[in-house]
Amino acid sequence: MYAPRYTGSSRFNPGGLAAAIGINGGVVAALMLVAPYVTDKPPAPPLIGEAIELQPLPPEPAPPPETKARVEPRPTPPIDAPRPIVEHPAAAGQATMPESLVPALPADGGVLGGTGTGVEPRATPTPPAPVIVAPGIDPRYAGDFQPLYPAGEQRMGRSGKVTVRVLIGTDGRVKQVEPVSATSDAFLRATTDQAKRRWRFAPGTRDGVAQEAWRVMTVTFVLQE
Repeated sequence: MYAPRYTGSSRFNPGGLAAAIGINGGVVAALMLVAPYVTDKPPAPPLIGEAIELQPLPPEPAPPPETKARVEPRPTPPIDAPRPIVEHPAAAGQATMPESLVPALPADGGVLGGTGTGVEPRATPTPPAPVIVAPGIDPRYAGDFQPLYPAGEQRMGRSGKVTVRVLIGTDGRVKQVEPVSATSDAFLRATTDQAKRRWRFAPGTRDGVAQEAWRVMTVTFVLQE
């Protein structure tokens, strides 16, 4: 017969019981200390948004238009033309000198009105009128102006008068003869021949320079008693 190999002892162990109680008490105490901090926090209130209507920005004002200054044109001063020479019929053997030329004064100008900044025109000096001198009889040839008396008119005892217009060149000689009036053709031919062959003048001038000019001459034919 075999005897049992192990026989356990069923005696009570007070130390082990005390250790078990101590461990469980520590766990319970730890849970009690942590409990206040584990409580759930109240939920945050929900966010409620309000729609705000955005107003568009006003457009920028347009820049004012630029105003340019208006410049008025300068008035052109009138130019006075020289007065023409008026020739008058001359007396017997003499011719009337032309009237002296009087330069016309320039008309007063003004500045045109208008808006903007005006430009003041400067006064333009008026050029002086030219000095014109009519041709005159050369005193050295004054005795050669009377033509020869036509023989036919002399035999018939007739007197006469001839007026001619002559073009005097720069050398003082007659270049052209135009009849104005004549008592007869004989008196006119005698006067024309004498003018072209023997008449001499001091030439006319313009500002001191000799120039061709016309002159009216009258010749009388009178019989000597």
